[in-house]
Amino acid sequence: MTHITPDDAAARRAVRPVICYPNETLPDPDLPGLQAIRLTARKAGECMIPPREARCFHVPAGHFFRITSVEGPQVGDLNLWSAAAPQERFYSGKTRALHGSHLTRGARMWSSFPHLRPMATVTQDTLEWYGIDEYGGSVHDVIGTRCDPYTHHLLNGHDYHHCCHSNLVNALMAELNLIRGEAEPLVHDVLNVFMCTGFTRDTGQYFMKASPVRPGDYIEFFAEIDLIGGLSACPGGDCGSAHSSDAAACHPLLVEIYAPAQTMVRPQSGPNDYRWP
Repeated sequence: MTHITPDDAAARRAVRPVICYPNETLPDPDLPGLQAIRLTARKAGECMIPPREARCFHVPAGHFFRITSVEGPQVGDLNLWSAAAPQERFYSGKTRALHGSHLTRGARMWSSFPHLRPMATVTQDTLEWYGIDEYGGSVHDVIGTRCDPYTHHLLNGHDYHHCCHSNLVNALMAELNLIRGEAEPLVHDVLNVFMCTGFTRDTGQYFMKASPVRPGDYIEFFAEIDLIGGLSACPGGDCGSAHSSDAAACHPLLVEIYAPAQTMVRPQSGPNDYRWP
């Protein structure tokens, strides 16, 4: 059935948008203060993520962690869990609502209900210069979910076992000695580190394009609480052509942990103090 365009269609489209969650009242991340203590930090550990695999790593509250492209353009899918209770995990949808579709320096990764508190703050990003390109694409998105074997099977009719979802499940099973049925519900929508994405102007479809990341580029975070991180080196490589594929050129990613000489007191890192009536 074809519907007639109403006479006031142009006026309806011209209504100005309203920001859903004005974020001016969010706690100030104090980037200058974080940069000052970062100058005192020394490397305390590292974790190399092999291509098409995932690994978990621990970051104590008050430490920094850096994800670096080390050999070639490579996208990574990042999960965060509270080390004290992994049921508290990164909430990509609320982070997107508060900070926008792509994260860079000053944005924070927020945790799930009922906690809703900062888990990590982005303190450095060598791809901050990219901004938003002519296609509407940008870097480090919180709009994609993660490549997974279920959608891959739905669209392609066969099984692929190195999807980021599968990788993260396997890594968390190994890290916490869980069975699959315990670990899989804890794996969640990701921060797509280094991935360049957006929505098409005509159909509104989620798109990816070759990441602008190059060896030596990194994104760095400050851990607001004790964290377990999970990072998958995506089987799409730079995601310029393939998604969940053994054909794409894939490279490792390096996670480094930095311990500062002094601890910054962060009172806003406590759980959300909303109380049900």
